[in-house]
Amino acid sequence: MSTPNDIPLILEPDELEQLLDRPQLLVVDLSDIEKYRHRHVPSAVHLEYSRLLRQQPPAMGLLPTAAELAAVFSELGLTPDTHVVAYDSEGNGRASRLLWTLDVVGHEGYSLLNGGARAWFEEGHPAESGVNLPAASVYTVEDTDNADALADRKWILDNLQRDDLVVLDARSADEFSGLDRRAARAGHIPGAVNLNWTDTTDPAENGRLRPAGELMELLTDRGVTPEREVVTHCQTHHRSSLMWVVLKSLGYGRVRGYPGSWSEWGNHPDTPIATGR
Repeated sequence: MSTPNDIPLILEPDELEQLLDRPQLLVVDLSDIEKYRHRHVPSAVHLEYSRLLRQQPPAMGLLPTAAELAAVFSELGLTPDTHVVAYDSEGNGRASRLLWTLDVVGHEGYSLLNGGARAWFEEGHPAESGVNLPAASVYTVEDTDNADALADRKWILDNLQRDDLVVLDARSADEFSGLDRRAARAGHIPGAVNLNWTDTTDPAENGRLRPAGELMELLTDRGVTPEREVVTHCQTHHRSSLMWVVLKSLGYGRVRGYPGSWSEWGNHPDTPIATGR
């Protein structure tokens, strides 16, 4: 999948280095602020990951309001023509959450730096230190309730029995089975399939995504095929945001993220839950 200006969704470090002087390109680092200050991709600005979350305990990963998102993106200096390249130093889950959020609000230009900070620095690309302050803009965000990239608890409950829908759980196998309890109730959404987000990346390749053929095999083995609509989730839609990017990069046409994820579903008294693998 490519974005409208032909910058690919999954962008290699070598490719990004050649694009750093391009107008309207905004590189966003979602690592911890100390790591960002120490070193970052030249010209990159920092975004605190918590700005992408609305915490309403026990649900800790909900989507912020349209007004809150407008404020965040205006501070970053976004315009409709801005192409965002995101990365982090924690496995690219944070960066992927930013890309998913951009999709929810209808922003079309975005890419993920493959391998994130690890690949960039380990492979000798240039770095700078300090803090870059973006020039603010006025970025408008409309109501996101009907966004095609978004699934909330009600939407899942209303659609769970559809044959063409599959829920893809990006948590660990123990969380999925119920052995690892991180909410009032443990287990998984009935009918969901499990693919641990770490299985989509290759440590030997500095944390890059595995080749498309390997990813497709992992997905199709679980019944996650391109003709089905897919909802990704984890505990707070951090790990599953990377899974969302994986699916989009492979050409899956109908992919939603569930921001409430297990912190909402597993703590709600009336949601159905299954256990076991």
